[in-house]
Amino acid sequence: MDIIRLLPDNIANQIAAGEVIQRPASAVKELLENSIDSGATHIKLIVKQAGKSLVQVIDNGCGMSETDARMCFEKHATSKIRAAEDLFNIRTMGFRGEALASIAAIAQVQMKTRQTGEQLGTCIEIEGMKVLKQEPCQTEEGTSIAMKNLFFNVPARRNFLKSDTVELKNIIEEFQRIALAHPKIGFQLFNNDYEMYHLKSGNLKQRIVAMFGDNYAEKIVPVEEKSYALHVYGFTGKPEFSKKTRGEQFIYVNNRYIKSPYLNHAVSMAFEQMLPQGSYPFYVLFLDIDPSKIDINVHPAKYEIKFEDEKLVYTFVNLGVKHALGAYSVSPTLDFNQEHHLNNNDTFTQQPRTWLEITQQATSTRDAKKYAPPSNFQSLNKREENNLKNWEHAFDTVSSRKQQQLTDGNQKSETRRIEEHESYKEAVPPHQIQNRHIVSQIKSGFILIDQQAAHERIMFERYLKLLDRNRNESQRQLFPQNLDLNAMDTQILLQILPEINNLGFDIQEFGKNSFVIHGFPADILQGDEKKMIEELIEQFKMNSQVTKLSKREMLAKSLAHSSSIKAGKKLSVEEMKTLIDELFACENAFTSPNGRFTFITINNDELEKRFENK
Repeated sequence: MDIIRLLPDNIANQIAAGEVIQRPASAVKELLENSIDSGATHIKLIVKQAGKSLVQVIDNGCGMSETDARMCFEKHATSKIRAAEDLFNIRTMGFRGEALASIAAIAQVQMKTRQTGEQLGTCIEIEGMKVLKQEPCQTEEGTSIAMKNLFFNVPARRNFLKSDTVELKNIIEEFQRIALAHPKIGFQLFNNDYEMYHLKSGNLKQRIVAMFGDNYAEKIVPVEEKSYALHVYGFTGKPEFSKKTRGEQFIYVNNRYIKSPYLNHAVSMAFEQMLPQGSYPFYVLFLDIDPSKIDINVHPAKYEIKFEDEKLVYTFVNLGVKHALGAYSVSPTLDFNQEHHLNNNDTFTQQPRTWLEITQQATSTRDAKKYAPPSNFQSLNKREENNLKNWEHAFDTVSSRKQQQLTDGNQKSETRRIEEHESYKEAVPPHQIQNRHIVSQIKSGFILIDQQAAHERIMFERYLKLLDRNRNESQRQLFPQNLDLNAMDTQILLQILPEINNLGFDIQEFGKNSFVIHGFPADILQGDEKKMIEELIEQFKMNSQVTKLSKREMLAKSLAHSSSIKAGKKLSVEEMKTLIDELFACENAFTSPNGRFTFITINNDELEKRFENK
């Protein structure tokens, strides 16, 4: 008996649609690219409920005839290529002929289109690949496609969509990628009838500034590297304006956005020794290359590209960014957490302050030069180098051993050492090492504390309690401050604004992508409120990727990181004692909110073994 049979077209299309349309942002990408290929000079994107209920794209492109309007929803129907050879000379955004067929298979679609010079247009309504209506209609020149109720006939797929905030973030990212690549086209983005972006036609720099904010005009430098085989151009950010998240990094090949860890590494190496660990520069880079030297037919999403000569491309991108940074005399910096004035003006010889006061003094730029290796570092005495390596190895071995104990749930010995410390700490004051770690003696050895991880734990538990209380005192500012954000950061701040204000902040919306800071919690030292809010948003972006955390935990974790003391801050003895007391008063004193260990213990026996002559 034969058991193999062809699937019906509607089922086959639903299966295939899963590769092309994975979420509302995928449909946004495909529809915007079709509008660009149509020759449009203005494109409007309208979404509702983060694209779950509506994604609509309206353009003033060439439009379609009645026959083409119906044909475009068929599988592998395209106007971009005619023969296999055309795959090696692709200049258009789309070419597979899969997008509209995939959308029609899993959504309710209405399309209105009219060719230039025609009196009437065509209206088509399709639901699950079934044509419900096709008739002449009055409509503007160009094309309007409305996709409603995505995955209405694939409920399991719809249930896997993320929250509106996450889906809207993905839509904004796709919109940004396409709008940056086509600065001569005007773009608008409406979310639930609210206009998030209104981008006018202009050049690339104007598009960057309009999209990310006026302050970006001073943050970026132009990149230009050209040869007979490759042209690299665009803009890169200055090192001092790097961020803790990767979001604002864009690479295009022939105006097509791609994801390439290989080329990202080329840019990162150009910034070598200019950025602190965990920081990422802004860049928008374009590569113009002969289409026959690349293969873009790798994946349905078209994010991946194969290069004929990857090493050449890597070298050009790396050199282009290096030359741009050198030409504009961009000064390197190694760490942004250390303050310039930490050891000036007797900052730490004054009366001890509360930990929330200490918190805010560590948020501005660090002068990393004092921590740079000495010029004669390579000529250090060989014995000193060996001693240093052995000492570091000792710490690494003990730390690893203790971490394994904690991972296995064996925290009883650590608890005993904490109790030992309680009875012994007054006799021997703690000591700070390289303004990063604190050594505190106990009867059986000593405890080595990571001051930043420890303070993050303290602040995390403090903010959780404040969120539970749902109320905290606020200190009004004499002169309110304006805070301007880009559209994506605005959406994130609006999402967490009620909880932030319950903690004692007083931040109010003030027009499009603008806020006013009226007050901060009474126990937070004021002085750099804007930077703290911006860092809070960056941390919230990173934490939102960890789906197991609740919104309350993400907010507390983000605030704890942005308001904690940082490695590199010098502390007085009283401040170190306060940090240690508050750490061991926490419900979980062993790890930071990010999972790092706050302290390790080294006993006397372990120390003695390090001095044995083997």
